[in-house]
Amino acid sequence: MTENLAAEQEAPGGRRGRADRGGGAAARRAARSGGGPGTQLTYIKRAIKVYEVLDEEGLALIEKNADTVLEETGIIFRDDPEALEIWKNAGADVKGDRVHFPKGLPRSLLKTAPSTYTQHARNPERSVQVGGDATVFAPVYGPPFVRDLDGKRRYATIEDFRNFVKLAYMAPSIHHSGGTVCEPVDVPVNKRHLDMIYSHIKYSDKPFMGSVTAPERAEDTVAMAKIVFGDDYVENNTVLTSLINANSPMVFDDTMLGALKVYARHNQACIVTPFILAGAMSPVTVAGTLTQVLAEVLAGAALTQLVRPGAPVLFGTFASSISMQSGAPTFGTPEPSLVSYGAAQLARRLGLPFRTGGSLCASKVPDAQAAYESANTLNSTILAGTNFVLHAAGWLEGGLASCYEKFMMDIDQLGMQQKFAAGVDLSENGQAMDAIRQVGPGSHFLGCDHTQANFQTAFYRSSIADNNSFEQWQAEGEKTAPQRANELARRWLETYEAPPLDPGIDDGLKDFIAKKKESMPDAFT
Repeated sequence: MTENLAAEQEAPGGRRGRADRGGGAAARRAARSGGGPGTQLTYIKRAIKVYEVLDEEGLALIEKNADTVLEETGIIFRDDPEALEIWKNAGADVKGDRVHFPKGLPRSLLKTAPSTYTQHARNPERSVQVGGDATVFAPVYGPPFVRDLDGKRRYATIEDFRNFVKLAYMAPSIHHSGGTVCEPVDVPVNKRHLDMIYSHIKYSDKPFMGSVTAPERAEDTVAMAKIVFGDDYVENNTVLTSLINANSPMVFDDTMLGALKVYARHNQACIVTPFILAGAMSPVTVAGTLTQVLAEVLAGAALTQLVRPGAPVLFGTFASSISMQSGAPTFGTPEPSLVSYGAAQLARRLGLPFRTGGSLCASKVPDAQAAYESANTLNSTILAGTNFVLHAAGWLEGGLASCYEKFMMDIDQLGMQQKFAAGVDLSENGQAMDAIRQVGPGSHFLGCDHTQANFQTAFYRSSIADNNSFEQWQAEGEKTAPQRANELARRWLETYEAPPLDPGIDDGLKDFIAKKKESMPDAFT
């Protein structure tokens, strides 16, 4: 079954949710704002041009330098004899655990990788396109801490994990449930992936990401997906996207390689992402960082095609600069934006979907620093033409904390970006010539027919910002944006209703989890 055909069918375990039965009124409300729970927006289909910072000469230079790095310096594939054997059989020069690549080999292997793919959700209305002119927003990924609704910074729990899955499910401008939205440290390390995957399936019907902390946990993720979708469906369609980080500079470890091989063998998508703090894990220059990023992506992404030609793979990059005084990561600065723009161009030349950016900041609380740094990162993310946006909402403290209030503030900004990415309406209604003729010189447009017909969808309406007079703001309690976000998060969680899940599938998942947990003792390290 092709992905296009599969997208037209209802995936096992899913059916239309309440949001899909809301009719035109719900769609109009969603179009003008971040909306409320249940007013879902589809993934972005960009109608604006991408912004490019490199000309042909610059791109060719970086590609040439990356080929030189791959051939002369090589990439380490640590503690993975199978991966080394795969590369040796493909014609690479393997010396110990370091692989040297003949010029053009990784690029030629990537010709079998799809330029776009569909990640199917159990509710087919939530399936997303990854690649092309599409942009998909996914939540924060990986923090061990949360900043909770009582203002406390503490270790994350499985209850926090479920809450963020619920908020992402309810958020109109979040298209994807994500992966490790926070690390639930109250569950044993060797078992928490089961609870996390179950939470994504149970409390949301959007697409989700797989576990990558060990190959066997990746296998568990695939097995759980097969309970939901069916064995043949999973093997012939993509229902999981996973994050495979390079251990920069120029190393892939056995944990990431093991997960990559599992997902690629089952036709599931891998985001091959050099995780870089420039100045520490790559050169301090934009061109040098781009050279290293391209070399690492070529090596990791090409391996997926050796494992299974045609398996979806994304060109990923996470690039931040560091403070040369303290060594701490910095966000929202010019250089990482230039890396994102350049990497996006390199990804398009390879014909791969692209992942970068998000709403990144180093601030410890959802304050002005958090807002500025996140806005700078998010704007360049959209203009670069990014296809898959991880950390789109909730990121705080350089990725150490998932923040409820920041999550709500970010999804408001994502709604704005969705409106912006739709571009300029040049239809007859968009031209508004009838309004100009009706109003004429010296009057106003408030009461004209065109304004009345379009007032519901004319402008984005923020769910967080206060645009009232000072007196009204004062009378309503002088609330700050984080306070309003706090109240909104509480309301959403109080009114949350789980999407339908077939009881037989739910029982199958619970049985699988119970047996897996019984098969091993708890481990917290």
